[in-house]
Amino acid sequence: MAIGVWISLILYFGLMIGIGFYSWLKSTSSSEEYMLGGRNLSPSVAALSAGASDMSGWLLLGLPGALYASGLVEAWIGIGLFVGAFVNWIVVAPRLREQTERYDNSLTIPQFLSKRFPSRAMALRTVSAVIIVVFFAVYTASGLVAGGKLVQSAFGDVVNIASFSDYSVGIWGTLAVVLAYTVVGGFLAVSLTDFCQGVIMMLALIIMPAVVLFGSGGGGFAQASETLAGVDPNFLSLTNGLTFFGFLSAVTWGLGYFGQPHIIVRFMAIRTVGEVSKARNIGMSWMGISLIGAVCVGVFGRAYAVRNGLDVGDSETIFIVLADLLFHPLVTGFLFAALLAAVMSTISSQLLVASSSLTEDFYRLFLRKEASESESVMIGRISVLLVGIVAAFIASDPNSQVLGLVSNAWAGFGAAFGPLIILSLTWSRMSGTGAVAGLVGGAATVIVWISMGWNSSFLGGPGIYEIIPGFIVAWLAIYVVSLATQTSGEFRAVEAR
Repeated sequence: MAIGVWISLILYFGLMIGIGFYSWLKSTSSSEEYMLGGRNLSPSVAALSAGASDMSGWLLLGLPGALYASGLVEAWIGIGLFVGAFVNWIVVAPRLREQTERYDNSLTIPQFLSKRFPSRAMALRTVSAVIIVVFFAVYTASGLVAGGKLVQSAFGDVVNIASFSDYSVGIWGTLAVVLAYTVVGGFLAVSLTDFCQGVIMMLALIIMPAVVLFGSGGGGFAQASETLAGVDPNFLSLTNGLTFFGFLSAVTWGLGYFGQPHIIVRFMAIRTVGEVSKARNIGMSWMGISLIGAVCVGVFGRAYAVRNGLDVGDSETIFIVLADLLFHPLVTGFLFAALLAAVMSTISSQLLVASSSLTEDFYRLFLRKEASESESVMIGRISVLLVGIVAAFIASDPNSQVLGLVSNAWAGFGAAFGPLIILSLTWSRMSGTGAVAGLVGGAATVIVWISMGWNSSFLGGPGIYEIIPGFIVAWLAIYVVSLATQTSGEFRAVEAR
């Protein structure tokens, strides 16, 4: 591996760890600082942090890989996500920022729900915390899989250590760097590194498609289109082979945004409610540019591979293959850093949210109600480490697919928390019993749907993405159960609050 690649990566790792130590000095003296950065994020940091923690390795591996293999029809996932993110900024962001502070300065989503529905506080905190920790272990594993694939594809000839495979080195190495700044610097470190990582990711997704199309061997739009037509006349069609349920399964990825704790927690940390609109504009601009770039990497990367006889065994590694082949080593190192940025920005956010729930909704709730601030911060750091180790073991199978793991975890959170968050912020007639019913119903439906294989094949036809039935069941459960309990003392207590 060329020395220039290592120089770029060392500089990147140094920047991330440096930010971690800066944040340790700046904002880790209390639980609120460690878990929410003192609610003092600027609009730009909050916006890019939300975007970078959202996209993960899926943006540079999963989505380009799907488009490389199946064509432009896979872009519907990105379209659905863009719409969902925009609505999330409009509906959830300002309300969540205001209400989490008003309800006793809630630091986690389970804590907010317990304050919003005090009669069912214990059930809501416990069940939601369990769901967060379980699904985040799977979600974090998807990021570690991406790190393992990067090392396996790009550094496999130089990183085999003792009995460890290059894939295993990639998993544990990625986790080690993330832990280095997350454990030390907490939420501020995660948010500041997310900002830097978001900028790096966007630049990479502008540079690579341009070079693939117009660099040596690219041929431009016309030749790329001609090449892809030879592969499949409908490769550039948005509707080729698209069924109604296939379309629905793709665009409904956007529903997941309303229930992703690692994304919506950024809304809680923005300095003021008035700055939410500015953050939204920054975040949506970043997301639009990045999604278009990822689509172009997959589509035009396929054209480049066909024209130049490249054998890409795993379509999810097309970004890695092109970065290694087309660029000067210093730029290649920058592009690999962009992939690591996508991976680590999400992993760090997920680890921190999971550890926050373990600290606030288990440790301080059941074990040490009077725990000091310094003790809580220490337990949070230990929790980050434990969840990361569990995720690494889940990711240990080198045949794991990034997109598959992400889709399962995304659906689990979207169905369990999406309707719950929307209705708790907008519907005054919602009850605590309804909240519990929606939380359990959404999560259980997703788990059963995946277990039965109905996301792959349903009633002899194509599969239906599990977030659809999960979201519907959760919404109906909240609505029906809340109306059924509206005359109870529980409901009147919520209304009076």
